[in-house]
Amino acid sequence: MTMVLVAVAMVAIVAMAALSIDVVTLYLARMEAQRAADAGAMAAARVISVSGMTGDPGNSSGAWSSICGGSASPATQAAIAAATQSTIDGSSPIAPTVSYSAGGQPANPDCSGLPAAFAVNPMVTVLVTRTNLPTFFSRLWGNTGNTVNATAVAEAFNSSNSGDETNGAPTGTIVPVQPRCVKPWFVPNLDPLNPQPSHGTYCPGTGAGHCASLVSLSSGQITNPGISLSGTGSSGVIGETFWLSPVCQHTGSRCTFRPSANPPTANYTGSSYVPNPPNLTYAPGQAPTSSVAVPHCSSGSSAYQQAVAGCDQSTVYQCGKQTQNTVQLSENPDIDTSEGIACLIHEGSTTGAQPDGQDTINDSAYPFQFLAGSSNPLVGAGLASGTQITASNSIVSFPIYDSANNTINGSGTTQVTIVGFMQVFINQVDQYGSMSVTVLNVTGCSNGSGQTVGTAVTGSSPVPIRLITTP
Repeated sequence: MTMVLVAVAMVAIVAMAALSIDVVTLYLARMEAQRAADAGAMAAARVISVSGMTGDPGNSSGAWSSICGGSASPATQAAIAAATQSTIDGSSPIAPTVSYSAGGQPANPDCSGLPAAFAVNPMVTVLVTRTNLPTFFSRLWGNTGNTVNATAVAEAFNSSNSGDETNGAPTGTIVPVQPRCVKPWFVPNLDPLNPQPSHGTYCPGTGAGHCASLVSLSSGQITNPGISLSGTGSSGVIGETFWLSPVCQHTGSRCTFRPSANPPTANYTGSSYVPNPPNLTYAPGQAPTSSVAVPHCSSGSSAYQQAVAGCDQSTVYQCGKQTQNTVQLSENPDIDTSEGIACLIHEGSTTGAQPDGQDTINDSAYPFQFLAGSSNPLVGAGLASGTQITASNSIVSFPIYDSANNTINGSGTTQVTIVGFMQVFINQVDQYGSMSVTVLNVTGCSNGSGQTVGTAVTGSSPVPIRLITTP
């Protein structure tokens, strides 16, 4: 009787063992499929973020289709490439399905047909499928192949319109951003190319600095949205090219405020050390000695220079908080900025003909292209100079402060309120700490005065990307 019971039980035991092996195999394949979907969604969201598309929330330029307009667009291709690099049970999945959506809107494979809300927080959905997964013991029941699916949704978050706006006032909670590795350069909330130069006069008008603001102090909306080509600024702030110069006189050891440049302003013309307009002055930020700037290629001992040349991971820059960060005029932005940037972007000489080894940008057509310079560390290791690249040390971010309500002291430190961030491509730096930059992204989130400000979204960019749950 015992032998009979064991024989009968063995059938059930073997069946359960067989089922568990096949179920575990399917479970592992499902996890691999999810990783592939996550990678694809994040890759597409990063393309949207770095493109500056969120700086044109109304699609006035018609440029959305150049980024996520169907199967041949860069965002979709990036999602497909990232997802299919992963293997599921030893084989690549079939080409994933990529779609785009705004909050509450149905998904669409072509983002150009979506409403303006899409550019507030563009969402990418990637569906990965792996068919014909091999089975083992379940073949006894006639099951010869299985299929697993996984879906991931990633978002490129743009805080500029998170609170919306009616009659100049936000209508909802403003969600700020807190990017990492921010450079310690505080720029005023002024656009040196808005309004457009006329008859040799830049930014005519009567306002502070005679320029329009970059972002709204109440809602964080971009004042001059849109995408411009060749650095002109004719169609919007994204793509503008101008010089960013220190607000300090070239005196050597520390910052001495330039005459009539308190607070920092746009299109300054009072010194031969400042390049011709359009330009925007910046004040050096305080980089604590306890800050962690890694990796940094600078040989200088200054924490400020190391933060310029590397990634300051400990200093928190967050907009929407009153007097959160500090301008420090005991820094030497001339020498330290020049040496730090030259090291960061691999620029050979700050006084010679440019470019001199650093990466370059082609902004004559959208989307902008980044090209590897001759001193790029990857050149010579399989990458040719002039090859298009998707990441560069020349892409940096820095804070925009509330220049309408914060006056920087002529010496020492000043607490300022961050109202937004700007992401740029550094074209070159000169020996006086002035750098030519091309705007890639602008995002705002108010000065936190009288508005409801929510929890900050963190990331490596002013338009951070993140995985979110399916709407």
